[in-house]
Amino acid sequence: MHLSIGLVTSPINKASVTPVSNYLAILSQFSDLYVITGNYAKVLFEADTESKPNVHVHFINYPIESSIFLKFIHYMYGQLRYSYHIFRHSNKAKIWIFFVGGERMPLPMMIAHLLRKPVLLYMPGSAIRDGEFSKDPFSKMTKILSALTRNLSSRIILYSPNLISEWNLEPYRYKILIAHEHFLDFNTFTVTTPLPDRAPLIGYIGRLSGEKGVQHFAQALPAILSDQQDLRVLIGGDGPLKELIEASLQKGGVTARVDLPGWISHDDLPRYLNQLRLLVLPSYTEGLPNIMLEAMACGTPVLATPVGAIPDVIIDGKTGFIMENNSPECIAENVIRALNSPDLERIAEAGRRFVEENFTFEKTVENW
Repeated sequence: MHLSIGLVTSPINKASVTPVSNYLAILSQFSDLYVITGNYAKVLFEADTESKPNVHVHFINYPIESSIFLKFIHYMYGQLRYSYHIFRHSNKAKIWIFFVGGERMPLPMMIAHLLRKPVLLYMPGSAIRDGEFSKDPFSKMTKILSALTRNLSSRIILYSPNLISEWNLEPYRYKILIAHEHFLDFNTFTVTTPLPDRAPLIGYIGRLSGEKGVQHFAQALPAILSDQQDLRVLIGGDGPLKELIEASLQKGGVTARVDLPGWISHDDLPRYLNQLRLLVLPSYTEGLPNIMLEAMACGTPVLATPVGAIPDVIIDGKTGFIMENNSPECIAENVIRALNSPDLERIAEAGRRFVEENFTFEKTVENW
């Protein structure tokens, strides 16, 4: 059966490009698509849809504002524009899927609902959980919006059953489905430098924000580096905690042994991942982090907290390493444990095989 699907995302940032691009590639295999998105997606989708005549894209751009008042005005105006495009395509799209930012879109979702269209809320993360750690000034409003969108949805799609309890979704269990949009290009994400040949380097790559726990990784580094005298560290990414992390490294006296390259493009990721002996992901909350899968495909072992869908992929001592929490003390203890593991190379190889077997494009399309 050939479907006609509407896909809605908020105007996306750099970090959301890969999941949105992946999802577009999956859905376009079996559906005509009517996509409403914006901001950083514009260049991506203008290039990506040239070879996909069944994909129709409308862009809604939000200016990046520091003023809370202007953010609110642009948000409200954007919701009206999203609603207009959904109404306009009411005779074309038979299903509407709200993806990145969908939890904050009750008005467009309500319009789709009034038009008697099935509405799916696909949650790659929890807006409520993220807001708890990012000091979001709209956190109270986010809770109200999330409650509305969850109730309006015909189905809620999650990466893992673990997230039902973690994100307090028990009341909606009856309408939850499990799926993900993750797949890798194993010609790009592959081992180019075997683990034993890599220099002593560990790292974190991702957004520098509170929910990622990267501030605790920075605080753990003095203990780690005093135990591992020849070790260096990479912290790649950008975000609101950048200055705080730099200050923490300065205070800990480890600045000289830590590289901060800033945002790392997706094209450059394989090169960086093939330099690391361990990737550390000390998150408070996650869905299914793409960087974890990409690292494993590059033969890089991963140490992570057991949040989101991570325990579905990483089994401690078998396909990676799990730490109990993200306190600086726990991070330091587990980084040293992982680096000193006599099975490190075997674990890295098992992790690589796991993602190669479970995260192919064909398997992901079949699941959807």
